[in-house]
Amino acid sequence: MISPPADPGASPPARPLDGVIVADFSRILAGPYATMLLADLGAEVIKVESPAGDDTRSWVPPVRADGVSTYYAAINRNKKSIVLDFKDEDDLAAAQALTARADVVIENFKPGGLKRFGLDYDSVRERNATVVYCSISGFGTAEGASLPGYDLIVQAMSGLMSLTGDPGGPAYRAGISVFDVMAGLHSVIGILAALRHRDSTGEGQSIETSLMASAMSGLVNQTSAYVAGGVTPHRMGNAHPSLFPYEPLPTADDELIITAGNNTQFRKLCAVLGIPQVAEDPRFAENAGRTALREELRPLLVERLKTRPASYWFEKLNEAGVPNGPINSIGQGVEYARKLGLNPVVQVGPASASVPGVRNPINFSATPPRYDLAPPALGEHSDEVRAWLASAVNGGTQMNKEHA
Repeated sequence: MISPPADPGASPPARPLDGVIVADFSRILAGPYATMLLADLGAEVIKVESPAGDDTRSWVPPVRADGVSTYYAAINRNKKSIVLDFKDEDDLAAAQALTARADVVIENFKPGGLKRFGLDYDSVRERNATVVYCSISGFGTAEGASLPGYDLIVQAMSGLMSLTGDPGGPAYRAGISVFDVMAGLHSVIGILAALRHRDSTGEGQSIETSLMASAMSGLVNQTSAYVAGGVTPHRMGNAHPSLFPYEPLPTADDELIITAGNNTQFRKLCAVLGIPQVAEDPRFAENAGRTALREELRPLLVERLKTRPASYWFEKLNEAGVPNGPINSIGQGVEYARKLGLNPVVQVGPASASVPGVRNPINFSATPPRYDLAPPALGEHSDEVRAWLASAVNGGTQMNKEHA
């Protein structure tokens, strides 16, 4: 099943998850993002889709030059797609056979939704005692089991939107589905830990993650403010509740993010701005004072910043070791990452038919990610996967986990 390298004569380095088979019953974002990360690291991910396909296939615009949804393409490389209709007896048997052969099963159906198909954890464990089974939901499997798990709803109900926007203005969502991504990352962490446990003990287990639980953890200092400090955070625009300056400030042309996170950085900032006396002022010498008196301090900084353009201050502040940066567009961000040597864009799939994608962010010295397969067309590998499942039969019923 493992796809050969683009150059058949090459011997690509092993990847950390080579040999791990993932049965991916997830769709939309959290689950597919998690399985793409696993696939980048060598896992053999078999994406199970209904005849209608993953919803994100139709989430357009924008589209690639070949008409494929860029949303779908962003999270589905390095996978193989099989179409299975659980209402069809043969297709359901294939789905069950796949879970019997998989090392990892991941799904994001409504809690309990796969039980009637014999694809829930208890049913799969009967066929495959060592399986690592990961379920992703919106609000958990208890009282929140019936709630729809959309990221925007979680952004609203977790409190994130109460923090996003100008003071006194309307609440805003984040620019991405931030809790879907967090839940996907948490799922990968859980899966890797469970595989490590299985390697040590031979035991599989069930893992549960949810967007709401990821939100509670991912809101970090804001949830801690309430839980540990009895404080309910509120919208502050781009300001930080515990630091100043830590926000966009106007220059002669554009705004510039300046984050003087400690006393040393603040002194350097004031020196570059030509107002060293401000850093020595007892009111502003410590962060607590700068934060409490930000409305008095901000005009002193802005008065100097407005004498030069953002590009000038960016250069001078970087030279002095003061963290700062312009507010870029996505395109400018990608190009700046290129300039830094981060190589954010990769070609996915064989050289003869590759498509652009965004690089996996993890660098390995010995086992780098590969980008062997472009995001699959719906059911592109159905015949191949069915043949592989059939090859696992030994004596009519026995399944094994050796790659075909």
